[in-house]
Amino acid sequence: MNAISKIAAKGGGLSGSQVAEVVAQACPAKDYHGQRILLIVPDGTRTAPVGLLFKTLHQQIAAVTRDFDVLIALGTHQPMSETAICERLEISNTERREKFGRVRFFNHAWNDPAALKKIGAISAAEIHSLSGGLFSMEVPVEVNRMLFDYDQIIIVGPVFPHEVIGFSGGNKYLFPGVAGPEVLNFFHWLGAVVTNPMIIGNKWTPVRRVVDRAGAMVSVPKLCFCMVVEGAQLAGLFAGSPEAAWDHASDLSRERHITYKERAFHTILSCAPKMYDELWTGGKCMYKLEPVLADGGELIIYAPHISEVCVAHGQVLHEIGYHCRDYFLKQWERFRHYPWGVLAHSTHVYGLGTYENGVETPRARVTLATAIPPDVCRQINLGYRDPKTIRMDDYANREHDDVLLVPKAGEMLFQLRKPPKWAGGRDCSGRSERP
Repeated sequence: MNAISKIAAKGGGLSGSQVAEVVAQACPAKDYHGQRILLIVPDGTRTAPVGLLFKTLHQQIAAVTRDFDVLIALGTHQPMSETAICERLEISNTERREKFGRVRFFNHAWNDPAALKKIGAISAAEIHSLSGGLFSMEVPVEVNRMLFDYDQIIIVGPVFPHEVIGFSGGNKYLFPGVAGPEVLNFFHWLGAVVTNPMIIGNKWTPVRRVVDRAGAMVSVPKLCFCMVVEGAQLAGLFAGSPEAAWDHASDLSRERHITYKERAFHTILSCAPKMYDELWTGGKCMYKLEPVLADGGELIIYAPHISEVCVAHGQVLHEIGYHCRDYFLKQWERFRHYPWGVLAHSTHVYGLGTYENGVETPRARVTLATAIPPDVCRQINLGYRDPKTIRMDDYANREHDDVLLVPKAGEMLFQLRKPPKWAGGRDCSGRSERP
């Protein structure tokens, strides 16, 4: 599908009728008779009115389809319960049993080989070209085999600035959303090698090129609804191919999701919302604010509700800890056998730094004010602060003192109007040019 159905709100948010109009344009009911449809949606760690799109699509086409099912694009996150999926889709238990009783819910299983299908490989020569010469290795591509049981995939998800790929959305809900470990580990580490400040908020990054190349290998017809969310409202909706819908949505996300500051801050209190229930996702509170964290400063991730480093990858993170990119690159033979996606997460939370003569020096410090105990914080190489000692009022309205409070961190990107030298101008691939 090359045509785009789109609408953006000039003020406030889109209405249900406006959303229904876009859905009707993109999904004429006459085209779906007897079709098997798989709806791919994000888990609960993304802010978006996924339920509105689910219910509107169901109203538009479910009655004429053979199947209308939902697959949760978990990446490597934890599976969602039936109750949690209902909350994600904004439906009650009664509605689940009655109105949506025919809909089947599935969680992606990234670590179950039986749930995956190899659909090819990206050659070493292609990887060399796509990565700008950073890597030359063949990358196997696996995806959830369920996709091939359906006549069409419909992807629904928001677009935000993203630390690994530049802007989320589009084919990212396939890779890593419903992908196997090898390809997702590769491109997460590719993003980490480029570094978060050089990736985040840029469109045509090396990682986006790899993800779109992998997406092109999925032969099932694909339709994508990209949402741009502002606060609690839907500011824009774009329907088309994953590539085209994302292209338009990321432009609007750049307008709505980046806050510019005139100077860096030596202290940042970055408050994690409840949807981040482990440091694996709560780390976004660092990613989105690293560009405005001053050299030698401190960023505090304030999340009294977080007690786990990571359920899926906690053992590895307890072994390797959190470090800067060069800590791993300069000891590559020691660390190359660990999952590269976990290494990438480690560097993103820790931030930029150096590793010279066996000494690691962070550009700035990251401190956890969570329910993760102080001995664990020391073990994983992050600072500790008792969350009970944090008073929000001590950080509020103090930007003139170079102190920044962010009450809901993790999605809005903060950048400096004049990028610092360490950010290298911030652009790794051309801000608006296609690859």
